[in-house]
Formats: sequence, structure tokens, C-alpha cells
Amino acid sequence: MCGIVGLFLKDRALEPELGRLLSEMLVSMTDRGPDSAGIAVYGPPRPGAGRLTLQSPDPEGDFATLATDLATDLAATLAATLDADPGGAPGTRVTLERRGPGAVLHLPDAAVAAARAALPRLRPGVRVTGAGRTIEIFKDVGRPADVAERFGLAGMTGSHGIGHTRMATESAVTTDGAHPFSTGPDQCLVHNGSLSNHNNVRRRLRHAGLTFQTDNDSEVAAAYLTHRMAGGCDLGAALEHALHDLDGFYTFVVGTADGFGVLRDAIACKPAVMAETDAWVAFGSEYRALAALPGIDAARVWEPEPATVYFWRH
Repeated sequence: MCGIVGLFLKDRALEPELGRLLSEMLVSMTDRGPDSAGIAVYGPPRPGAGRLTLQSPDPEGDFATLATDLATDLAATLAATLDADPGGAPGTRVTLERRGPGAVLHLPDAAVAAARAALPRLRPGVRVTGAGRTIEIFKDVGRPADVAERFGLAGMTGSHGIGHTRMATESAVTTDGAHPFSTGPDQCLVHNGSLSNHNNVRRRLRHAGLTFQTDNDSEVAAAYLTHRMAGGCDLGAALEHALHDLDGFYTFVVGTADGFGVLRDAIACKPAVMAETDAWVAFGSEYRALAALPGIDAARVWEPEPATVYFWRH
């Protein structure tokens, strides 16, 4: 069944409230899927810096010296940009921001790929849940309220974000299988429904060079959009292509660094509702996810049409 939510802020004054608003929206969807939950937030960028969102079953052991260890490991090839000294300029040093069992690694944008490649060797137990310049993704097994508290999601700041609470009907209840799925820089997806041709699509995407961490069909949908955007599409165009290439019953809510998109399949049997004001655009599997948003009484509220791409960007 699952419950999905999304919030895109037009009014920048609301950005300090994004984490709280999005967490409350997600918690309202708990009875649609209490197995696992996750949230992706697009936060303010740091000049010259990228970020990796990390999770670990042993955060104290894995994260205590990770920033220093990575800076040392990468210094030989990135000496000009890496500096673990806290006095260094923003974007030229490696720092780690802890969030419960997760963390956000801030480092030079040019070092993100090298750091991601080094992590399995330096910290085999650490998982990367998101990568880019603005995205942070936190997800785990458990009810949305517990996951939100575990990571301190209510205190996060950002311009837009998406969330998902899962009822695992097709795969194991694991953190890796939880949504959101991210398969490209600053891109993520949550999904309610089921794809019928995901195995064939996965095989084609593997031939194109993409890799997968799970058997979840939602990861295939995320990778499909990543592949399309890498080929030159913006998010709106990539979602248009999905209507022709992805079969099944689905509702997607997708985020990019500056964009927010929604797509339902041509039959649109999965519930969905949207609302928009001058300050924000919001999505929920049910209206109750939107009911507490500021200004909802004056919002335009509608059910997104089947096979229709909805797309906003900053």
C-alpha cells in the first residue's frame, strides 16, 4: 500500500520549517505502511562543496575519525582541494555532521566520487544513501515517527523534499529496501505501486552501465530517470518517457536539485492528492497528509490526472 508525501517550497521564508512540515506529513501516513520510512531533503548548498549521506550499524565506530581518515586517504590525488583543518575555507575541507545512526559528509565537490569509491575499503559497514550538492537522505526500518526522531528530521532546513512510509509486499523489510531511492547526484524517487516490467528495464540499464543495490522495483524507476536525465532530459521530459517505457501501476514523486515532479500511470488506481498555494506545492497519498500545512484552507486542491506530468522547479 505505502504512503508518499512531497513538499516544494516557493516561499524561502518557510525553508527552516521544511523538515518539521515534511515529517508531520509522513507521520500522518503511518497506517499506510509501518515497516520502514525515509525522507529526502534538499538543503542549502555550501560553496564548492558536495555531500554524501551515510548510515551505519555502528555509527560510533565508523564515524568517529572518518573525516580525517578520508582526507588522509584522498590527499595524494586531491591535495589542492582537500584540507581537514577546521580553519579551511568552506568547500575545501572534509567535515562530518552526525545525525543519529546517520551522518552527512561534507567535502569538496571534486572529491565526492573518489570518497564514495574509498568508503568500502575504509568503512565496509557504511552505506551511502545519497550523494550530490544539496540532497540528504535518511531512511530506516520502523514507524515514521520513530525514524524521524532517530535522525532529527524535524530540524532539517531545505527548499523541498519527499518522504515515504512503506508496507513491504514484494521484498524484505530492510533499510536498503526502504525509500527514497537515489541513483544519481541530487536525484531521488519514492513510489507507491508496482512495476510489471522492472526486470527487463533493470537488465537494459545494467547494459548501459548503471548499478543496483537492491531488487526493489522502485530503484529501477529511479535509475531509469537517472539514465534519461544523463542523456539530456530534464525531469519533466524523463517522466514523459517513463509513461511509454515503464509498465504497471505507479505513482512517482521525484526530486532533483532544483525540481519536484509527480507522475501517475495511465490507470491511476493508486490514491493521490495535490495542493498548491503561493507559498508551496504539496503531494500526499491522502488529503490528511496536507491538512496541517499553513494556508491549506486557501489552497487549490486537486487529484493529479492519469498519465500527466506535474513538474515544478526553482
